[in-house]
Amino acid sequence: MNPLVKKYCTNPFRYQRRKTREVKVGGIGVGGDNPVRVQSMTTSDTLNTLATVEETLGMVAVGCEIVRITAPTVKDAENLKNIRDELRKRGCNAPLVADIHFLPKAAMAAVEYVEKVRVNPGNYADKKKFNIREYTDAQYHEELERIEETFTPLVLRCKELGRAMRIGTNHGSLSDRIMNRYGDTPLGMVESALEFVRICEKNNYREIILSMKSSNPKVMIQAYRLLAARMDEVGMDYPFHLGVTEAGDGEDGRIKSAVGIGALLEDGIGDTIRVSLTEDSVHEIPVCQDLVKPYNIPVTQRRTVVNVPFDIPEKRDPFTYARRKTQEVHLGDVAVGAENTICVEIPVGLRDPKVEETIRSITSGADIVAEVIQFSVKDREDCLLAEKLIAQFPADLFSIDLGRHAELLDAVPKSQLHKLIFEASDSWSSADLHKLAHLTQEFDFAIQVNVGDGEIPKAKEFFAAAERQNFSQIIAGIGSLRSVSPLAAWRMLAAFLDSENRPHPIHLRDLGEWHSDIEQLLTASKQFGTMLCDGIGDSVQIGDGRDPAGALKLAYNILQATGNRITKTEYVSCPSCGRTLFNLQTVTDRIKSKTAHLKGVKIAIMGCIVNGPGEMADADFGYVGGAPGKVNLYVGKECVQYHVPESEADQRLIDLIKTHGKWQEPPDGWVPPEPRKQEAQAAR
Repeated sequence: MNPLVKKYCTNPFRYQRRKTREVKVGGIGVGGDNPVRVQSMTTSDTLNTLATVEETLGMVAVGCEIVRITAPTVKDAENLKNIRDELRKRGCNAPLVADIHFLPKAAMAAVEYVEKVRVNPGNYADKKKFNIREYTDAQYHEELERIEETFTPLVLRCKELGRAMRIGTNHGSLSDRIMNRYGDTPLGMVESALEFVRICEKNNYREIILSMKSSNPKVMIQAYRLLAARMDEVGMDYPFHLGVTEAGDGEDGRIKSAVGIGALLEDGIGDTIRVSLTEDSVHEIPVCQDLVKPYNIPVTQRRTVVNVPFDIPEKRDPFTYARRKTQEVHLGDVAVGAENTICVEIPVGLRDPKVEETIRSITSGADIVAEVIQFSVKDREDCLLAEKLIAQFPADLFSIDLGRHAELLDAVPKSQLHKLIFEASDSWSSADLHKLAHLTQEFDFAIQVNVGDGEIPKAKEFFAAAERQNFSQIIAGIGSLRSVSPLAAWRMLAAFLDSENRPHPIHLRDLGEWHSDIEQLLTASKQFGTMLCDGIGDSVQIGDGRDPAGALKLAYNILQATGNRITKTEYVSCPSCGRTLFNLQTVTDRIKSKTAHLKGVKIAIMGCIVNGPGEMADADFGYVGGAPGKVNLYVGKECVQYHVPESEADQRLIDLIKTHGKWQEPPDGWVPPEPRKQEAQAAR
């Protein structure tokens, strides 16, 4: 196991925020004891002073604390003075950040007028060409000397003016030097940033914030964790800015962001965040606020958390993805665990007047289908209702959740049942557990044992009873929680099972009551996404039976975002900024309307070349702004068509997909997705 595992967070079983120094961005403190800050980026042309000012004011009005503005040229950078002056004249004192790529001269101009400068170590002093070259140690050192010579003037000027700096690594724009030494890896991302940090420290400059962004949540999570561990190892304590770059739009963009950002916040990592959506910038802020809210509650107002003793070491390596090894459990024709795809289980309300129609609708799809229908029973009447329904759907899979109701064990239907769920607790006697283990053999159904915090001894008692019956068709889950978070509970469960050499699959279930759809979407994405990206989880259950269709869609979208189950087209699309060479929202909607039926195809839609080729490196095809009115088309990393007129680019993209054997005609009755309804994008 990686020796840095214990260093990436204080305690994987109990939330504690990572301790960092405070970095001042204007009047806003980032890190230290400050709340997790919320920021976004303008989409307007930086040379359009009025548009950028109005957009900034709109963002600040809805809670944006730090505003980033692109400065792709020296002329753009110099216009930041006019933008700043107009904002201050209007009473807006929000700190401004200049976003710099490629041009050190633009950075040197911008630093005069903004509170923070963001540089990308992959292209600040390097030109990415995807060259294949082996660097000797001497050649590598020469490259570092060249970078130091180029970067040091900005460091000294930031220090002189009291400006902050973000050293922001992007997975898609690592330099050729880093790529050839470390590969396209989280380690390469970390080393890319640390090279620049060392130059800052050499000049006694420490007003630094770091970021490790990627459009792949798994890569992003691993890179930030590795950076935290490496910094802890060498005594660095700089704050982090979190973001999943090019997340996309709508529900998909929110889910992907919640998976990556939420996993790290839960680890105690992160001091400021941005949700990068292909939408107007004001729509990013509420999502950010919802994500950081649980972590910005003052210590004095937090619910008292009992310190659950747990000293079993984890086998999980937080820096690499590997699915937890489990045995296979059969639920009728569906296999759970081992190498099988993640199973989707959806609760349905027994007393829903349209329950039969609901079951038919969520079990009749082609790609999006509930593989297990779950009924929760609380009394004998529920048991009778479940028995009647199960008899009407002999071809479908059903599970019944008894919870703590051991007295209903004799009343639940068993003849066509595929899984029986119970919560390990004192309400289940040893005799009950023995009877349950015996029934599994008589009726051939699997058992799911939900373990609450403090209830592992009762679960061990059932496991022992099952072993005496030579019964192994067991799935483990989490029951009611009093003192730990769901993520901590799942990690504890996995560590406990592994320590006991019990390779039972783990079931991830929705553990909360939500006040809104967006709260459920973000929290479920964070909780399930974190576990799935860590390789924990073999089946998922979302919802409480009130909206089975919505729960089904959300479950599959989370599985898609984590790369565990691909059931639709995957899009990587950037959030737009002043560098963008076409209207991203319009183009994204248009391309989706023509390609959204291509299951498993990954298409990148990028407004410019800054992160384009690299960030979409694992995409099948790319549509990238090359010049005003012109588009460059990519297959993987290779640009195969330059400067295609935008009016022809959609069809040329489709032709490329056909040429490479990825095209299929839309199925009968297929309806293209409707464009998102939102405010008009700022004029370019």
